Amino acid sequence: MEEHIMSKKIGFIGLGTMGFPMAVNLKKAGFEVIGYDAYKGVYEKAAAAGFTMVETLKEVAEQADEAIISMVRDHAQTVDVIFGEGGLLTAQPKNKTVIVMSTLDPDTMNELGKEVEEKSDLRLISAAVSGGASGAQAGTLSIMTSGAETIVKSFQPYFDAIGSNTFYYGAEPGNSQVAKLVNNMILGVNMNTVAEGLKLGKHYNLPEEEILNLLKVSTGDSWVVRNWSDVSEWTAATALSVLLKDLIATYNQGIKHNVSMPFNALSSTQLFDSMGKEKPKA
Repeated sequence: MEEHIMSKKIGFIGLGTMGFPMAVNLKKAGFEVIGYDAYKGVYEKAAAAGFTMVETLKEVAEQADEAIISMVRDHAQTVDVIFGEGGLLTAQPKNKTVIVMSTLDPDTMNELGKEVEEKSDLRLISAAVSGGASGAQAGTLSIMTSGAETIVKSFQPYFDAIGSNTFYYGAEPGNSQVAKLVNNMILGVNMNTVAEGLKLGKHYNLPEEEILNLLKVSTGDSWVVRNWSDVSEWTAATALSVLLKDLIATYNQGIKHNVSMPFNALSSTQLFDSMGKEKPKA
């Protein structure tokens, strides 16, 4: 049984900052990675890592045994991967599942899941991740899954290869995304408060490192505090813009469903100012 699982071919689309190390960990766990990325500059590095790189999405759908992970940037790219010209559906895959690990808004993910099932023999589950690039490299991501439970549970070996903790949130694909937005909302609020606290300490010339040492063993402790050396380096070109996108998505969900989240709203407008980073171009 184990030998059968370990020899499986899994498709992986989107070999960026997060996707590449996740695919590396799948490879290390014994799976054959069928890789694809729109950016061909990554192909040489991917081949060196042992991935079987293909030129089209159709080939990914044809060669993957049962699952294809999509780790692209946003909804538009996800739709293009599945339904676009030359997308996965051109292979007319049957009894295979797309695992969407990107962050989309919950309602959009639910609509996408319905559309996939109505228009094809593909199935779709959602598995948003948390832990950043460092977690992706270490294989310690937190994975928030939702979709048909039998499918999600059968893919546990894949999740174990790339993460330390897997959580299940029900049959609706969008539920995974709700959990991700909850996590990232709290992350964003916490980043603002840590940055603001350090700003006050700096005003009084307190050494930042010693403030962080205090927080790590006191009631102000958090993941942000313990990883401040990495978090403080985030920029508009990296994780900061991705987080802002999630905070805005959370705000929109609050407006849409009449859920008041004033701290999230404030955090989204202050994030770049609090972190002392240049804002992305409008």
